[in-house]
Amino acid sequence: MSFPPVDPALVSTSLAGAATTPFWLDASLDPGLRTTPEPPLTGTTRTDLAVVGGGYAGLWTALLAKERDPGRDVLVLEGATCGWAASGRNGGFVSASLTHGTANGRLHLPGELEQLDRLGRENLDAIEAAVTRYGMDCEFERTGSLDVALAPHHVDDLREAAADPLAGDLEFLDADAVRAEVDSPTYLAGLLDRRGTALVHPAKLVRELRRACLEAGVRIAEHTPVRDLRSDRWAVHLRTGGPGGSGSVTAGRVALATNAFPSLLRRTRLHTVPVYDYALMTEPLTAAQREAIGWKGRQGLSDVGNQFHYYRLSADDRILFGGYDAVYHFGRGLRAGHDQRPATFRTLAAHLLATFPQLEGVRFSHAWGGAIDTCTRFFPFFSTAANGRIAGAAGYTGLGVAATRFCADVVLDLLAGASTERTELEMVRRKPLPFPPEPFAWAGVQATTRALVRADRDGRRGPLLRALDAAGVGFAS
Repeated sequence: MSFPPVDPALVSTSLAGAATTPFWLDASLDPGLRTTPEPPLTGTTRTDLAVVGGGYAGLWTALLAKERDPGRDVLVLEGATCGWAASGRNGGFVSASLTHGTANGRLHLPGELEQLDRLGRENLDAIEAAVTRYGMDCEFERTGSLDVALAPHHVDDLREAAADPLAGDLEFLDADAVRAEVDSPTYLAGLLDRRGTALVHPAKLVRELRRACLEAGVRIAEHTPVRDLRSDRWAVHLRTGGPGGSGSVTAGRVALATNAFPSLLRRTRLHTVPVYDYALMTEPLTAAQREAIGWKGRQGLSDVGNQFHYYRLSADDRILFGGYDAVYHFGRGLRAGHDQRPATFRTLAAHLLATFPQLEGVRFSHAWGGAIDTCTRFFPFFSTAANGRIAGAAGYTGLGVAATRFCADVVLDLLAGASTERTELEMVRRKPLPFPPEPFAWAGVQATTRALVRADRDGRRGPLLRALDAAGVGFAS
């Protein structure tokens, strides 16, 4: 997979002056994104359910817990402000898939793929229903998605996907048909899914989930990082500490929703690694630019490959363009300095200009990055501890906008000790293989990345990727 060359001077000009703030979190463009932080926790408190993490996973868990039992006391503990990390800076793709695509699901869980497909679509419908029920102003659009082929060997992949028994209403589009949807000279074919994806403004979804939680009686403590937890026969005890002071919580149950940050359960820390993903946002397109590229269906787009791009239109007709590079830093490093990577921004800008040469002269207003958590099967796994009083989910691998709601339901089932359709899933009962410790994790990630690049170029999975597939460590979405 390669792109036509683009003049480096055009790339530099397009990126000049781009803000480093994630577009979705830029309150200078939308003052409504400013919220007054909830006070940090000081002193001691008790709660029925403590939720660690104030992103999508934590907020869905808190909200669904109150829906199940309005009288339950629920406390969300967030180390910074709700949604400041991955939940506020992602692409806003709300996907029905719980397994990072059908192919990846078939690789890891072939026996329950049909069931997971149904549960994923029900979950997406439930999110849409919640947006309506709570009056969430989050720019939710049930646009569907369009996967596009940029290399000849990807055309056959899309044709096979359309013929899959689980394809449903997926439609294969040849080159002319896909360019009638979105016009790029790089497109050789497409796969259209009219109902399986929605788009949302990520930070507004956080804001609205936070509002719904507060209105339901959830207590939220921001700027309250949890330092450790321990359990005894009767409860779980959490120690917090941050700029606002320290505190402690005694909880009957604890839900962990810390995503890319190190798990409070040591036994699961090797099951995820943080990788950095990057995105650009253009200035709003003119009417002439929109006409030049078509895109009247406003579908969420991605190209077919291991190093894939995802892109979409915002409500004000900007193009978000992200993905391709997924950067792992030695030692599972998490640093604010990693949020900016000029080399990746130049690559993304060149690829967008090559994808849509009719947009020559377009400028980028924002360029940002952030950490996501990935696991060796590329979709979430679940953990419990303290005789079922602690439960959590992690490993979303960049596809958590919708899956976090499903996982919140699973976590609440596990904490309740309930036997449900969800808790009986192999997806829930089985964990992926862990990553090795350093320096082996670094060496393995680098070798696998090189193998994925070769597979994109040659159209064949080489010996390393085949060996990983056989071991249950692989990515085939």
